[in-house]
Amino acid sequence: MKVGVPKETAINERRVALVPETVGRLVQAGLEVLVERGAGEGAFCADELYRAAGATLVPEAGRVLAGADVVVKVQRPAPEEAAQLRAGAVLISFLQAARFPELVRQLAGRRVTTFSMERVPRLTRAQSMDALSSQATVAGYKAVLVAAAASPRLLPMLTTAAGTLAPAKVFVLGAGVAGLQAIATARRLGAVVSAFDVRPAVKEQVESLGASFVAPEAVTAAAEAAGGYAAQLGEDQHRRELELIHRHIRDMDLVITTALIPGRPAPRLITGAMVRDMRAGAVIMDLAAEAGGNCELTRPDETVRQGGVTVLGPLNLPATVPLHASQMYSRNLQTLLQHLVKDGALVVDLADEITGAMVVTHQGEIRSLS
Repeated sequence: MKVGVPKETAINERRVALVPETVGRLVQAGLEVLVERGAGEGAFCADELYRAAGATLVPEAGRVLAGADVVVKVQRPAPEEAAQLRAGAVLISFLQAARFPELVRQLAGRRVTTFSMERVPRLTRAQSMDALSSQATVAGYKAVLVAAAASPRLLPMLTTAAGTLAPAKVFVLGAGVAGLQAIATARRLGAVVSAFDVRPAVKEQVESLGASFVAPEAVTAAAEAAGGYAAQLGEDQHRRELELIHRHIRDMDLVITTALIPGRPAPRLITGAMVRDMRAGAVIMDLAAEAGGNCELTRPDETVRQGGVTVLGPLNLPATVPLHASQMYSRNLQTLLQHLVKDGALVVDLADEITGAMVVTHQGEIRSLS
């Protein structure tokens, strides 16, 4: 079986689907791996390393896309890339099917079987395949560094000959994987950290990292959906949630927002009125910018300044840490391929709880756009 690794074509995407270390393991397992020349350059994975790992280097993407039985990517393919996939091939990547139905229909029309990496189910045996979590770890870490760089304040408490500087106050909204990593990073940098989440189950995790959990009386078990994700709140509960956030956010120096609800726009947690009440020099880092933003003022991939407050809406932070982000994603793919490949061939068992949850198109049909 041939596994193809084309170079990513999305703007500012520096990750690569498979790193040389993983390629070596797949080759040892009996798979042939085709890698487009330069595919790993953005992640500091040289062609020579792929060749040493046993990969076959291919000069152009078209030959990888047309020649592979299984094509692995980070980002969804562009329409022209999808057109080059051979009929009956398998594609594994982040797909975001609900946002790009035309692409899904194009792939189904070519009878391509697609596995969407954001649909890995929250099961114990699928944890090592969970690319959303691996990339959210990178995003949560980098979010704090970028926000700290934009802040006019130092994060740790410092006692110097010039006097004592109080530690910065960091508030994290959403204590999923990205939020917990943001908490841990801000704590390592010496900030005083607090966090809020609508799911009561995360309180213990937040406190174990040395942060305080804000307003636990505002959360409810009903706010946790299947798989541990946050659920949509009722109108009254959302109003009380906003009031609590408003009271707490006034004195914060850095605010990191990470709240997402699968398949829906990001919940609006910070209004323009809240921003106007924040202290001058405060920074809001909105990790939900691509899904509409948790802050009313967020603009995707832009920096907005309002009354002395800076609102950052970066897109694709994991791509700014391409080496480790690629290593983690590559291991996610390796585990998934080990699950799917039987006796040298990829088996699509829709009755399997992992496979069935991830397949978007198969044998010319669209199984789900949600």
